[in-house]
Amino acid sequence: SHRPTELFRSCNVQSDQGAMSDFKLWSNGTIKMPYMNIPVLDIRKCLPDMWKAVACSLQIKPCHIKSRGSLICKSDCVDILTQCGDRRRFHEGQTPERICELLSPVDDPERCIPLHRYLGPSVLDSDRAEEVVHPCNPNPCPSNHVCQVNRRGCLDALRCQPYICVPGCKLGEASDFLVQLDARVQVPTRTGPAGCYEVCSCGPSGRLENCVEMPCLDIHKPCVVGGQRRSQSLSLLPSTSVVLLGPGSTFRVDCRLCSCLAGDSVCSRRRCLGSEGAQPQHLTGLPCDCPDRFVPVCASNGRNYPSACVARCLGFQDHQFVFGTCGMGNPAPASPAPGTRGQSRLVASNPTPSQALLHQSCWCVPRHRVCLSDSSACPQYECVGRPGVCDRNGGELACDTDGVVHLSVCHLQQAGKRLAYMGLCQEVCRKPQQVCGHNMETYNTVCHALADRVAVGLRGPLSRCGGPLGRGPGLCMQHCLLSTAVLPWLPACDPPSMLQILWNKEAMNTFSKLNKNRPETVQDVLQVLRLHVSVPQCDVFGYLSIDHMLVVLVAPVERQPTPLQMEACSKEAEKIDSLINHASPTLVSHVPLSAFLTSEIRTTSVHSSGGCPPSPL
Repeated sequence: SHRPTELFRSCNVQSDQGAMSDFKLWSNGTIKMPYMNIPVLDIRKCLPDMWKAVACSLQIKPCHIKSRGSLICKSDCVDILTQCGDRRRFHEGQTPERICELLSPVDDPERCIPLHRYLGPSVLDSDRAEEVVHPCNPNPCPSNHVCQVNRRGCLDALRCQPYICVPGCKLGEASDFLVQLDARVQVPTRTGPAGCYEVCSCGPSGRLENCVEMPCLDIHKPCVVGGQRRSQSLSLLPSTSVVLLGPGSTFRVDCRLCSCLAGDSVCSRRRCLGSEGAQPQHLTGLPCDCPDRFVPVCASNGRNYPSACVARCLGFQDHQFVFGTCGMGNPAPASPAPGTRGQSRLVASNPTPSQALLHQSCWCVPRHRVCLSDSSACPQYECVGRPGVCDRNGGELACDTDGVVHLSVCHLQQAGKRLAYMGLCQEVCRKPQQVCGHNMETYNTVCHALADRVAVGLRGPLSRCGGPLGRGPGLCMQHCLLSTAVLPWLPACDPPSMLQILWNKEAMNTFSKLNKNRPETVQDVLQVLRLHVSVPQCDVFGYLSIDHMLVVLVAPVERQPTPLQMEACSKEAEKIDSLINHASPTLVSHVPLSAFLTSEIRTTSVHSSGGCPPSPL
């Protein structure tokens, strides 16, 4: 249908067959609903195209930003029943308006299906529609496999498919939803009360196994909040008011985004600055009123902070950070869990490719990560057994210092090579050319940034930054120079679509403990989120903000993206935002995404003037 930027829940052959069956049943003169029957004229003669559009839209279920339902808009409902309803058989008191008030009370196109959109062909021709493709629709994989967009790449480009078929497991006995092999999922316990979950993994048998119960949550316990109301309007009540908010409610305390979780208010850590008069408050300023001085420290979670004051404000003790930036070879202090053996030495957070660590019987290479859990250490390296047999199907591609790509770090180690960065080798990265990522980190090349799942758009190191701290990634260079020689393309100041996600740290710590104390990281989150982006022209990047919100960018990866591709990325971001805020099992069943509480989306236009409006770090 040439609608590559529109998202549907059920766009397949079965939906087409269901729509044809519905149209045939309605042609008998009665539309049977659970709580009423609607008599209609012969729909094969009265607005047949409109009725076909109704049948199709109810089957393919277009996605809306503000609603999870699939209702046609009220005005369309009234129009079609006014013309095609059989008034002679209407019950007493029935009118098109009253029927539609029950069936489709909404007329907001962001909450309902406007039929006019599907009555004619797409405004896009087939050539433009090819700018955005969906490799997994229709599904090319066997019924017991999960189709994924191939973002890993291939050693043989001529035989490279745009998708990968991965063995999967059903999420439950009565579920058709599949998760990939080795995925960790959070599912309700079979015997416990509501609010009790267990974490399972998808095993080779095609079933969920190795299930471990999590601490139960009181999902009925409300939050007591002073001076706030529900997040639909985000307006404030008088300061003397006390409000009882239900579990899962989203609200604000001052300017901070909050969510009610089992009676506790979980809020972002950004400091609010009150404005004069009746102007609204803004999300600005450094935590704890720290001075606006840039003396960076590298903390035990692998993240840089602009000063020791900010690090202390966010809960780090003095022995949990060192002065300097993690990204320039500075060691990140280890933070072993209580009762466990810590690392015997500090491990470089982003050292030179020549550095490799021998760790007992393992061969280790530097691997920068930012940890979201703090119940265990946050190692800045990755180890593979030596000797060992490498899995040809697993792991990420790895590029060595000679510009040769290997199937994994294991294969690179067996070849006796040194790691340059993860991913396909790129000619633009053969020589060091420092770039600034949207997380305000400096990377030796754009390939090092992409291996960290960080988008770049600026040339030059962090040391050239100017302006006040905490105002946005566009400050990495004062003039917002766009780096046209690197991928992915991003506006230097504003990403096309940005999510700010509030998350539950206690859940992250629980997931870590249940996974043999392996830390949960920003990179883990982004890798799982990538599975939910259905078009290869867009990819997921992100970082942990200074106030410990997860910032996720869905951005085009083409060198010169078209407006259609940028629109597709915005739609994908809106989809993820909706899945988070509606706690859809499609997304939040996946660990560690189960720790997500709420999300805010910001979609911005590209600025051609070169100026940088403020943007959150």
